[in-house]
Amino acid sequence: MRVALVLGAKVQEDGAPSPALRRRAEHAAGLYLRGEVGRILASGGALWGGPSEAAVIARVCAEAGVPEAALTLEQAARSTAENLMLSRPLLEALDAAEVVVVTDGFHAPRVRLLARRMGMAVRLSCPEAPQLPLRRRLPLRAREGAALALCLLRGTGR
Repeated sequence: MRVALVLGAKVQEDGAPSPALRRRAEHAAGLYLRGEVGRILASGGALWGGPSEAAVIARVCAEAGVPEAALTLEQAARSTAENLMLSRPLLEALDAAEVVVVTDGFHAPRVRLLARRMGMAVRLSCPEAPQLPLRRRLPLRAREGAALALCLLRGTGR
């Protein structure tokens, strides 16, 4: 079975998904509804004491028409590396023949590197990126560039 692994992103303090989290969850729901994946594994813990990223992903997917029975939640991960590491046993339990990781395009190179280091064969599927103004794009790119550089130097994904 092909399983979409949706990596978490920020949840607002009121429990609403951030634009990135909504974009990822809706993309995964589309993959499911088009029959491109048979299940969705939502990954991400709670950082602010509110709902976990995984629970919010599941809620967005359910609102888009994905049945609850097609959703599995991993609610402890607090980093990209943990998303992959903590999801791995769940993917094995789901008998995932192929893993389709859903994340944003700017995040994909680090995810690919981490998955490869963990011995995971994954395919990436990224939602269409919004046209953000340069003042919003630069900090995102800088943060991800720094995280990728640390990943390369340290061998971690934090």
